[in-house]
Amino acid sequence: MKFDKIRKSFVRVFGGNILTESFIINNMRFFAILLIIIFVFISHRYSYLQQMSEIERLQRELKDAKYESLTISSSLTEAGRQTEIEKLIKQYGLEIDISNEPIYYIKE
Repeated sequence: MKFDKIRKSFVRVFGGNILTESFIINNMRFFAILLIIIFVFISHRYSYLQQMSEIERLQRELKDAKYESLTISSSLTEAGRQTEIEKLIKQYGLEIDISNEPIYYIKE
């Protein structure tokens, strides 16, 4: 008896008779809305994942730019030191002497 009910339900579902029944026809709007919600959810998740990968890429790029900026800043600081300038003057053989006298300002 129980096996016959299961068999009839199985035949009804996979035989295609369930699609013509009033339950499916009456709830067609619900199924359409459910399908639309599923598509919206999938597209929203896809766009979210794309935005997250873009954010991660930009963060890596920003980190690289910060490191490059620090490297350039430290090399400029080092190149601007008085001892480095004196080495470059001697290296290129320029006839420039370092003054030991203080700087005088002319006021008008």
